[in-house]
Amino acid sequence: MQDQLEHLHATLRKRPPAADSAAQRVAETLMRAFRALQRDPHLADAMVRALTFADRSVSPEVDRVSRQTTAIILDAMGLEDPTPEQLSAVRVIEHTWHSALITWLSGRASIAQVRIDIETVCRLIDLTDPGRGRRSG
Repeated sequence: MQDQLEHLHATLRKRPPAADSAAQRVAETLMRAFRALQRDPHLADAMVRALTFADRSVSPEVDRVSRQTTAIILDAMGLEDPTPEQLSAVRVIEHTWHSALITWLSGRASIAQVRIDIETVCRLIDLTDPGRGRRSG
């Protein structure tokens, strides 16, 4: 999984997402990653299972995968120094992406539904943008 993510990160650096907003860039990035996993669903299934059922003995490896995923999302957002609120949003996005992979692999979600879920959760990024006005209430 780490190798796959490193390859994806390198590819994204060569051809970064072109969308205007950070939320759209992250959604595009995650859907590119998803399409890469679609090409080999057996490998995707094995990687997701390895992460999902990993015990504490492989915590360092799981942590590296998580850090790499976070770095990919932050790069897509264009952030080098995220706020705690932005990091929280990134974690929620990672959890949703992981869950979307599981539901797709198990045949309980279509690719279209995965896209909708990813685009929906990526809107959290806009809510954590310090430059945006805050809603009261």
